[in-house]
Amino acid sequence: MKSTFFVVVCVVLVIFLGICEGGSLRKHFYKHSCPEAESIINTKIQQHVSANPNLPAKLLRLHFHDCFVRGCDASVLLVSTANNSAEKDSIPNLTLSGFEVINDIKDALEAICPKTVSCADILTLAARDSVSVQFKKPLWEVVTGRRDGNVSNKNEVFGNIPSPFFNFTQLKQNFASKGLTLHDLVVLSGAHTIGVGHCNLLRNRLYNFTGKGDQDPSLDTRYAAFLKRKCQSGDITTTVDMDPGSPTNFNTDYYPNLLQKKGLFSSDAALLRQQQSADIVKELVDEGKFFLEFAQSMKRLGAIGVLTGSAGEIRNDCSVVNS
Repeated sequence: MKSTFFVVVCVVLVIFLGICEGGSLRKHFYKHSCPEAESIINTKIQQHVSANPNLPAKLLRLHFHDCFVRGCDASVLLVSTANNSAEKDSIPNLTLSGFEVINDIKDALEAICPKTVSCADILTLAARDSVSVQFKKPLWEVVTGRRDGNVSNKNEVFGNIPSPFFNFTQLKQNFASKGLTLHDLVVLSGAHTIGVGHCNLLRNRLYNFTGKGDQDPSLDTRYAAFLKRKCQSGDITTTVDMDPGSPTNFNTDYYPNLLQKKGLFSSDAALLRQQQSADIVKELVDEGKFFLEFAQSMKRLGAIGVLTGSAGEIRNDCSVVNS
Protein backbone atom coordinates (compact mmCIF):
# COMPACT_ATOMS: atom_id res chain seq x y z
CA MET A 1 0.00 0.00 0.00
CA LYS A 2 2.82 2.39 0.93
CA SER A 3 4.71 1.63 -2.26
CA THR A 4 1.57 2.30 -4.32
CA PHE A 5 1.10 5.62 -2.52
CA PHE A 6 4.73 6.58 -3.26
CA VAL A 7 4.29 5.80 -6.94
CA VAL A 8 1.14 7.93 -7.13
CA VAL A 9 2.85 10.83 -5.36
CA CYS A 10 5.87 10.48 -7.61
CA VAL A 11 3.74 10.56 -10.75
CA VAL A 12 1.98 13.71 -9.50
CA LEU A 13 5.33 15.36 -8.81
CA VAL A 14 6.61 14.48 -12.26
CA ILE A 15 3.51 15.85 -13.96
CA PHE A 16 3.27 19.10 -12.05
CA LEU A 17 6.81 19.85 -10.91
CA GLY A 18 9.05 17.76 -13.13
CA ILE A 19 10.72 16.15 -10.13
CA CYS A 20 11.04 12.72 -8.62
CA GLU A 21 13.75 10.32 -7.52
CA GLY A 22 16.29 10.04 -10.35
CA GLY A 23 14.74 12.88 -12.33
CA SER A 24 15.17 16.00 -10.20
CA LEU A 25 17.61 18.87 -10.41
CA ARG A 26 20.20 18.65 -7.68
CA LYS A 27 23.58 19.91 -6.62
CA HIS A 28 26.60 18.15 -8.11
CA PHE A 29 24.50 16.15 -10.58
CA TYR A 30 27.66 15.28 -12.54
CA LYS A 31 29.71 14.26 -9.49
CA HIS A 32 30.15 10.71 -10.76
CA SER A 33 29.44 10.96 -14.51
CA CYS A 34 31.67 13.98 -15.17
CA PRO A 35 33.25 15.25 -11.92
CA GLU A 36 35.23 18.01 -13.62
CA ALA A 37 32.25 19.46 -15.51
CA GLU A 38 31.54 22.50 -13.36
CA SER A 39 35.21 23.42 -12.91
CA ILE A 40 35.78 23.18 -16.68
CA ILE A 41 32.80 25.45 -17.34
CA ASN A 42 34.05 27.93 -14.75
CA THR A 43 37.60 27.96 -16.12
CA LYS A 44 36.38 28.48 -19.67
CA ILE A 45 34.11 31.32 -18.57
CA GLN A 46 36.95 33.01 -16.69
CA GLN A 47 38.99 32.96 -19.90
CA HIS A 48 36.19 34.27 -22.09
CA VAL A 49 35.15 37.05 -19.71
CA SER A 50 38.77 38.15 -19.37
CA ALA A 51 38.84 38.58 -23.15
CA ASN A 52 35.36 40.14 -23.36
CA PRO A 53 34.00 42.02 -20.29
CA ASN A 54 30.63 42.39 -22.05
CA LEU A 55 30.08 38.64 -22.00
CA PRO A 56 28.19 38.38 -18.66
CA ALA A 57 25.35 40.53 -19.98
CA LYS A 58 25.21 38.49 -23.19
CA LEU A 59 25.07 35.10 -21.44
CA LEU A 60 22.58 36.30 -18.84
CA ARG A 61 20.28 37.49 -21.63
CA LEU A 62 20.79 34.27 -23.58
CA HIS A 63 19.82 32.23 -20.52
CA PHE A 64 16.74 34.39 -19.90
CA HIS A 65 15.57 34.11 -23.52
CA ASP A 66 16.06 30.35 -23.39
CA CYS A 67 14.07 29.82 -20.20
CA PHE A 68 11.12 31.98 -21.25
CA VAL A 69 10.46 29.85 -24.35
CA ARG A 70 9.80 26.16 -23.64
CA GLY A 71 11.68 26.39 -20.35
CA CYS A 72 15.42 26.10 -19.69
CA ASP A 73 16.08 23.43 -22.31
CA ALA A 74 18.71 25.10 -24.55
CA SER A 75 16.17 25.40 -27.38
CA VAL A 76 17.50 28.91 -28.07
CA LEU A 77 20.83 27.39 -29.10
CA LEU A 78 19.40 25.34 -31.96
CA VAL A 79 19.92 26.57 -35.51
CA SER A 80 17.25 26.64 -38.19
CA THR A 81 16.98 23.79 -40.68
CA ALA A 82 15.51 23.52 -44.16
CA ASN A 83 12.20 22.49 -42.58
CA ASN A 84 12.12 24.66 -39.46
CA SER A 85 12.89 28.23 -38.42
CA ALA A 86 14.39 28.13 -34.93
CA GLU A 87 13.99 30.54 -31.98
CA LYS A 88 17.30 32.29 -32.61
CA ASP A 89 15.97 33.58 -35.96
CA SER A 90 12.99 35.35 -34.39
CA ILE A 91 13.27 39.16 -34.30
CA PRO A 92 13.66 39.45 -30.47
CA ASN A 93 16.54 36.97 -30.63
CA LEU A 94 18.47 38.37 -33.58
CA THR A 95 20.70 40.41 -31.25
CA LEU A 96 21.49 37.50 -28.93
CA SER A 97 25.15 36.52 -28.77
CA GLY A 98 27.50 34.30 -26.82
CA PHE A 99 26.62 31.12 -28.74
CA GLU A 100 30.27 30.51 -29.61
CA VAL A 101 31.19 30.49 -25.91
CA ILE A 102 28.63 27.79 -25.13
CA ASN A 103 29.88 25.77 -28.11
CA ASP A 104 33.47 26.09 -26.93
CA ILE A 105 32.55 24.82 -23.47
CA LYS A 106 30.53 21.97 -24.95
CA ASP A 107 33.48 20.90 -27.11
CA ALA A 108 35.75 20.83 -24.06
CA LEU A 109 33.27 18.71 -22.10
CA GLU A 110 32.63 16.32 -24.98
CA ALA A 111 36.37 15.66 -25.12
CA ILE A 112 36.40 14.25 -21.59
CA CYS A 113 32.77 13.25 -20.90
CA PRO A 114 31.04 12.46 -24.19
CA LYS A 115 27.23 12.66 -24.30
CA THR A 116 27.00 13.51 -20.60
CA VAL A 117 26.62 17.22 -19.84
CA SER A 118 23.56 18.94 -21.28
CA CYS A 119 23.69 22.22 -23.17
CA ALA A 120 20.90 23.47 -20.89
CA ASP A 121 23.08 22.98 -17.82
CA ILE A 122 26.08 24.51 -19.58
CA LEU A 123 24.11 27.65 -20.42
CA THR A 124 22.66 27.94 -16.91
CA LEU A 125 26.07 27.53 -15.25
CA ALA A 126 27.80 29.80 -17.78
CA ALA A 127 25.33 32.62 -17.07
CA ARG A 128 25.95 32.31 -13.33
CA ASP A 129 29.73 31.96 -13.63
CA SER A 130 30.12 34.90 -16.02
CA VAL A 131 28.22 37.31 -13.76
CA SER A 132 30.15 35.95 -10.76
CA VAL A 133 33.64 36.59 -12.19
CA GLN A 134 33.86 40.06 -10.63
CA PHE A 135 32.93 38.65 -7.21
CA LYS A 136 35.43 35.74 -7.31
CA LYS A 137 32.72 33.44 -5.94
CA PRO A 138 29.37 32.13 -7.20
CA LEU A 139 26.66 34.75 -6.86
CA TRP A 140 23.88 32.15 -6.78
CA GLU A 141 23.50 28.39 -6.54
CA VAL A 142 22.80 26.34 -9.64
CA VAL A 143 21.37 22.86 -9.33
CA THR A 144 21.90 20.65 -12.37
CA GLY A 145 20.34 17.73 -14.19
CA ARG A 146 18.55 19.58 -17.00
CA ARG A 147 18.20 17.82 -20.32
CA ASP A 148 18.03 19.39 -23.76
CA GLY A 149 14.87 19.93 -25.75
CA ASN A 150 14.63 18.91 -29.38
CA VAL A 151 12.11 21.53 -30.52
CA SER A 152 12.84 25.17 -31.34
CA ASN A 153 10.21 27.22 -33.14
CA LYS A 154 10.63 30.82 -34.25
CA ASN A 155 6.89 31.45 -33.95
CA GLU A 156 6.86 30.74 -30.21
CA VAL A 157 9.20 33.58 -29.25
CA PHE A 158 6.94 36.64 -29.55
CA GLY A 159 4.30 35.10 -27.30
CA ASN A 160 6.77 34.33 -24.54
CA ILE A 161 9.61 36.87 -24.40
CA PRO A 162 8.61 40.07 -22.56
CA SER A 163 8.85 43.12 -24.79
CA PRO A 164 10.72 46.32 -23.84
CA PHE A 165 7.46 48.07 -24.80
CA PHE A 166 5.32 46.15 -22.29
CA ASN A 167 3.30 48.03 -19.70
CA PHE A 168 3.10 46.91 -16.07
CA THR A 169 0.08 44.64 -16.53
CA GLN A 170 1.65 42.87 -19.50
CA LEU A 171 4.93 42.35 -17.64
CA LYS A 172 3.21 40.96 -14.57
CA GLN A 173 1.09 38.58 -16.65
CA ASN A 174 4.10 37.45 -18.67
CA PHE A 175 6.15 36.59 -15.59
CA ALA A 176 3.20 34.94 -13.88
CA SER A 177 2.78 32.65 -16.90
CA LYS A 178 6.26 31.32 -16.12
CA GLY A 179 5.51 30.81 -12.45
CA LEU A 180 7.41 33.94 -11.43
CA THR A 181 6.09 36.56 -9.00
CA LEU A 182 5.91 40.34 -9.10
CA HIS A 183 8.92 40.32 -6.80
CA ASP A 184 10.83 38.17 -9.32
CA LEU A 185 9.88 40.63 -12.07
CA VAL A 186 11.40 43.60 -10.23
CA VAL A 187 14.45 41.66 -9.04
CA LEU A 188 15.28 40.11 -12.41
CA SER A 189 14.85 43.49 -14.10
CA GLY A 190 17.95 44.44 -12.11
CA ALA A 191 19.96 42.44 -14.64
CA HIS A 192 19.67 45.62 -16.73
CA THR A 193 22.51 46.98 -14.64
CA ILE A 194 24.79 45.43 -17.29
CA GLY A 195 24.58 45.23 -21.06
CA VAL A 196 23.30 47.48 -23.82
CA GLY A 197 20.02 48.41 -25.45
CA HIS A 198 19.44 49.09 -29.13
CA CYS A 199 18.34 52.52 -30.27
CA ASN A 200 15.51 51.16 -32.40
CA LEU A 201 13.80 50.07 -29.18
CA LEU A 202 13.90 53.66 -27.89
CA ARG A 203 12.69 55.43 -31.02
CA ASN A 204 9.05 55.90 -29.98
CA ARG A 205 9.95 56.77 -26.42
CA LEU A 206 12.28 59.54 -27.57
CA TYR A 207 10.60 60.88 -30.69
CA ASN A 208 6.95 59.84 -30.98
CA PHE A 209 5.62 58.56 -27.67
CA THR A 210 1.94 59.35 -28.24
CA GLY A 211 2.07 59.68 -32.02
CA LYS A 212 2.47 63.45 -31.84
CA GLY A 213 6.25 63.77 -32.14
CA ASP A 214 6.72 63.94 -28.36
CA GLN A 215 8.93 62.12 -25.86
CA ASP A 216 7.89 59.98 -22.90
CA PRO A 217 7.17 62.42 -20.03
CA SER A 218 8.26 59.78 -17.50
CA LEU A 219 11.84 60.01 -18.81
CA ASP A 220 14.27 62.39 -17.12
CA THR A 221 14.72 65.31 -19.53
CA ARG A 222 18.52 65.45 -19.32
CA TYR A 223 18.78 61.70 -19.75
CA ALA A 224 16.41 61.92 -22.72
CA ALA A 225 18.62 64.60 -24.27
CA PHE A 226 21.65 62.34 -23.78
CA LEU A 227 19.84 59.44 -25.43
CA LYS A 228 18.80 61.62 -28.36
CA ARG A 229 22.43 62.55 -28.96
CA LYS A 230 23.27 58.87 -29.07
CA CYS A 231 20.19 57.71 -30.96
CA GLN A 232 19.14 59.77 -33.95
CA SER A 233 15.59 59.34 -35.20
CA GLY A 234 15.53 56.30 -37.47
CA ASP A 235 18.75 54.83 -36.00
CA ILE A 236 18.47 51.03 -35.92
CA THR A 237 22.08 49.99 -35.31
CA THR A 238 23.53 52.06 -32.44
CA THR A 239 23.51 50.70 -28.89
CA VAL A 240 23.54 52.53 -25.57
CA ASP A 241 24.63 51.28 -22.16
CA MET A 242 21.79 50.10 -19.94
CA ASP A 243 23.65 51.63 -17.01
CA PRO A 244 25.69 54.59 -18.29
CA GLY A 245 27.76 54.73 -15.09
CA SER A 246 29.00 51.14 -14.90
CA PRO A 247 27.80 49.07 -17.87
CA THR A 248 29.98 46.02 -17.16
CA ASN A 249 29.83 46.11 -13.35
CA PHE A 250 27.04 44.03 -11.83
CA ASN A 251 25.66 46.21 -9.02
CA THR A 252 22.49 47.90 -7.77
CA ASP A 253 22.77 51.05 -9.92
CA TYR A 254 19.73 50.04 -11.96
CA TYR A 255 17.39 50.90 -9.08
CA PRO A 256 18.55 54.43 -8.20
CA ASN A 257 18.70 55.12 -11.95
CA LEU A 258 15.11 53.97 -12.22
CA LEU A 259 14.01 56.17 -9.32
CA GLN A 260 15.67 59.11 -11.08
CA LYS A 261 13.54 58.36 -14.18
CA LYS A 262 16.54 56.99 -16.07
CA GLY A 263 15.25 53.53 -16.88
CA LEU A 264 16.17 52.83 -20.50
CA PHE A 265 13.05 51.02 -21.72
CA SER A 266 9.34 51.61 -21.26
CA SER A 267 9.24 48.25 -19.48
CA ASP A 268 11.75 49.58 -16.93
CA ALA A 269 9.75 52.75 -16.26
CA ALA A 270 6.61 50.60 -15.92
CA LEU A 271 7.91 49.20 -12.62
CA LEU A 272 7.29 52.57 -10.97
CA ARG A 273 3.67 52.81 -12.10
CA GLN A 274 2.33 50.50 -9.41
CA GLN A 275 2.91 51.10 -5.71
CA GLN A 276 3.89 47.55 -4.75
CA SER A 277 6.54 47.23 -7.46
CA ALA A 278 7.77 50.78 -6.80
CA ASP A 279 8.26 49.86 -3.13
CA ILE A 280 10.29 46.81 -4.16
CA VAL A 281 12.46 49.03 -6.38
CA LYS A 282 13.23 51.23 -3.37
CA GLU A 283 14.14 48.20 -1.23
CA LEU A 284 16.53 46.82 -3.84
CA VAL A 285 18.70 49.93 -3.81
CA ASP A 286 20.35 48.14 -0.87
CA GLU A 287 23.13 46.04 -2.41
CA GLY A 288 23.01 43.22 0.14
CA LYS A 289 19.27 42.79 -0.31
CA PHE A 290 19.50 42.90 -4.10
CA PHE A 291 22.22 40.24 -4.30
CA LEU A 292 20.30 37.98 -1.92
CA GLU A 293 17.02 38.40 -3.80
CA PHE A 294 18.64 38.12 -7.22
CA ALA A 295 20.17 34.78 -6.22
CA GLN A 296 16.76 33.42 -5.24
CA SER A 297 15.01 34.71 -8.36
CA MET A 298 17.71 33.31 -10.64
CA LYS A 299 17.26 29.87 -9.08
CA ARG A 300 13.54 30.09 -9.83
CA LEU A 301 14.25 31.27 -13.37
CA GLY A 302 16.62 28.35 -13.94
CA ALA A 303 13.93 25.86 -12.94
CA ILE A 304 11.28 26.98 -15.45
CA GLY A 305 9.98 24.08 -17.53
CA VAL A 306 13.09 21.94 -17.14
CA LEU A 307 13.36 18.52 -18.73
CA THR A 308 14.76 15.87 -16.39
CA GLY A 309 15.05 12.12 -16.05
CA SER A 310 14.45 10.52 -19.45
CA ALA A 311 12.78 13.55 -21.05
CA GLY A 312 14.59 15.32 -23.89
CA GLU A 313 18.16 14.37 -24.71
CA ILE A 314 21.80 15.24 -24.12
CA ARG A 315 22.84 16.94 -27.35
CA ASN A 316 26.20 16.05 -28.80
CA ASP A 317 26.29 19.48 -30.44
CA CYS A 318 24.40 22.36 -28.82
CA SER A 319 23.30 23.79 -32.17
CA VAL A 320 21.56 20.69 -33.54
CA VAL A 321 19.41 17.88 -32.20
CA ASN A 322 20.91 14.40 -32.16
CA SER A 323 20.33 12.41 -35.33
